[in-house]
Amino acid sequence: MNFKAVVSTIIPFFQAENCRFALAGAFALHAHGLSRATGDLDFLLDSACREKVICFLEGLGYETIYNSVGYSNHVHSISTMGRVDFIYVEGETAESLFSGMGRSLKIDKWSIPVPSAEHLVALKIFAMKNDPSRTFQEMADMQFLINLPGTDRNRVKQYFERYGLLERYYEILDQNVE
Repeated sequence: MNFKAVVSTIIPFFQAENCRFALAGAFALHAHGLSRATGDLDFLLDSACREKVICFLEGLGYETIYNSVGYSNHVHSISTMGRVDFIYVEGETAESLFSGMGRSLKIDKWSIPVPSAEHLVALKIFAMKNDPSRTFQEMADMQFLINLPGTDRNRVKQYFERYGLLERYYEILDQNVE
């Protein structure tokens, strides 16, 4: 996948349509200092832009392989265009996420906003809750994020509580005991 080409195709569309967006997934982790291999691009997007984005991507030749209120996944038959995944947020969640962007990641000429470590943990908790097969990777990523200087552990703990996974929070803390 040519990440620069995909970003340079998608970001202008977001801007023209006034879509609030941010990186998620491996690129968001990279902005916080954790680099790992990835084969796709993940974005957070205001749910008001969902239908427009799907139509835009399909117009570019992407096939929508999954589409729900909260997520969509798109893959292109040309390998350089790769796979692009979206997490759609709205309401209080969107306001909190998009107002809390303190970081960005530069890809080519684009400076793309990145959620806070706390918000990334919340997204990972939600992903893990919905797909337990992701637990191992999500726990490793969350351990890294929780240990970053300045991460608000009380806020993180509240996210674990909200999704009924408080025992996982304590698991991560136990892994941090020296």
